[in-house]
Amino acid sequence: MASLKESHVPTLDELALTLKDIGLSEVPQAPNTYPNFNPVDIYRSHLTDLLAPITGVEPKIIYPVLQWTQTLDMGDIVLPVPALRLKGKKPDTLAQEFGTKFPESPLVEKPLVKGTYLQFFFKPQPLARLILPSILKAGPSFGFNPKLGLRDPSDSSQGKKRIIVEFSSPNIAKPFHAGHLRSTIIGGFLANLYEAAGWDVIRMNYLGDWGKQYGVLALGFERFGSEEELLRNPIGHLYDVYVKISAIAHEENEKIKAKKEEIKALQANNEIITEQEVELQRMVDESTDEAARGYFKRMVDGDKDAVDIWKRFRDLSIERYKQTYARLNIQYDVYSGESQVSDESMEAAATTMAEKGVSEDSEGAVIVDLTKINKKLGKAVVKKKDGTSLYLTRDIGAAFERYDKYKFDKMIYVVASQQDLHLAQLFAIEGAMGRKDVAEKCQHINFGMVLGMSTRKGTAKFLDDILRDVGDKMHEVMRSNEEKYKQVEDPDRTADTLGISAVMVQDMKGKRINNYEFDMDRMCSFEGDTGPYLQYAHARLCSITRKANLSQEEIESADSSLLTEKHAVDLIRSLSQWPDVFINTVKTQEPTTVLTYLFKMTHSVSSSYDHLQVVGSEPELKKARLALYTCARQVLNNGMRLLGLNPVERM
Repeated sequence: MASLKESHVPTLDELALTLKDIGLSEVPQAPNTYPNFNPVDIYRSHLTDLLAPITGVEPKIIYPVLQWTQTLDMGDIVLPVPALRLKGKKPDTLAQEFGTKFPESPLVEKPLVKGTYLQFFFKPQPLARLILPSILKAGPSFGFNPKLGLRDPSDSSQGKKRIIVEFSSPNIAKPFHAGHLRSTIIGGFLANLYEAAGWDVIRMNYLGDWGKQYGVLALGFERFGSEEELLRNPIGHLYDVYVKISAIAHEENEKIKAKKEEIKALQANNEIITEQEVELQRMVDESTDEAARGYFKRMVDGDKDAVDIWKRFRDLSIERYKQTYARLNIQYDVYSGESQVSDESMEAAATTMAEKGVSEDSEGAVIVDLTKINKKLGKAVVKKKDGTSLYLTRDIGAAFERYDKYKFDKMIYVVASQQDLHLAQLFAIEGAMGRKDVAEKCQHINFGMVLGMSTRKGTAKFLDDILRDVGDKMHEVMRSNEEKYKQVEDPDRTADTLGISAVMVQDMKGKRINNYEFDMDRMCSFEGDTGPYLQYAHARLCSITRKANLSQEEIESADSSLLTEKHAVDLIRSLSQWPDVFINTVKTQEPTTVLTYLFKMTHSVSSSYDHLQVVGSEPELKKARLALYTCARQVLNNGMRLLGLNPVERM
């Protein structure tokens, strides 16, 4: 995301000059509004000023109930009269009265009365004079509001609020499955969203990088590992090694199981089993599982050789992950992991739970009975009978460590809905321990499953496999138009970017909690609401700019009063909604909120091309129309970057 600087937005003095020309003596500004970041705040404040004396309702009640609309035919802002909670007359009667009494305004037309609603339409020329210069001046930051993340918006010296977004979190040497893909896409978007809202964002990848399986992996590498392959493709090679050694371990365990059954049968017949027991013990002692357990104990005890090998696997894997994440426009501030949580933190948490009566012994294990708080939360095991800790214990320790280190105002866990209970238990235990200062700042952002996700070369195992296959598919689609394909400077790179856009947009189109079907043909189409369609819309707007061949100064000097056609007016109205869409997205935390808007706006752009031609128009009209398309391209670009897409300029 581009850094946001207040100098890139119009100042209140500049807005005041524009409004004075339009017919307003000052900038209307209700409390806690930001007219230089969101021009529509001017309209809401202005309407509040006009409605207060008519309705007899206080401005602080009117302003928050003025709603933006989903479709332009309903107006630009509506007032639901019942929301004013006036007594004595029916809302539809009051709506008629207010509509009749509404005075002339330089910014809005007289309202339309629809039942209990007042529909307000912005006057086209003043809107164009406010919106287009705001977009041209703010550029990459238009629509975003860095003041939302300030601890005190009226005093920037108080600093920014801080948020940790934990997302992706794959297990080293295991498949990067669909859940990790969704977490990566949604988490990257949320990090961008909070950054654009002015928060201090810490992007954290909490790797699955500790446990007995790393003992298994180390043993596997001794037998099957290749230094050359490890350096070339660490994640893929370690996975192959892990699969091979795990297959051996599985076969051994089956034999041990069979031997136990044999002994059990002999015991039932009162036969002597000494030899079989010795043999069973030998099989267990010599098993891969036992060796792995011993190896992991060496790691836990800090054995240098064991730790060095584990660290090498981890570091090489992270370097490869970084390359893959970069293709998705994602960089992490912190690569954390299970290995980073100290034993001291977990022991301190266990002690606190015991002292406060949160935990209790249960048949040798330690549990927390959360049914006392909420029956649905059940009983959580925090320590197994053998004394080993669980994910939950580690997560409690990790949360407290992070709070002590980062003093966060909010922490988001982007994890699949299958972990709803786990996260609910985690937050409940933190609260029961007397750490509501942490629990109340934590949030689980969950999501549904991806169904039928596979590559054309078999079931998808790694993110690189998924992106490779979608890139290949995009290449096929691009080649279907040979003439256009020849004009693409770097078809491989373009296909890769389009493929990534295809995957990300398909993932973000629906609400997070919904499952969706991984459909390569549909996601890679240029028709319909897809990632490639958005990229094509952006590239076409860039093409118009290139062909028009006007300087930035010429575009900024355009006369917006020439934009009188309905298509132009409706596009300006649509562009004016973008800052409100952003604010709404901060509330919903749903990427589909942004995507739904971008598709509507780009459809409006596409339908205007035949009516608002740039090249070939009179010079002043050409400038005005290009200014409009430049603003549309900027808003589309800002929305795409917020989603984590990389907008292309040629394709």
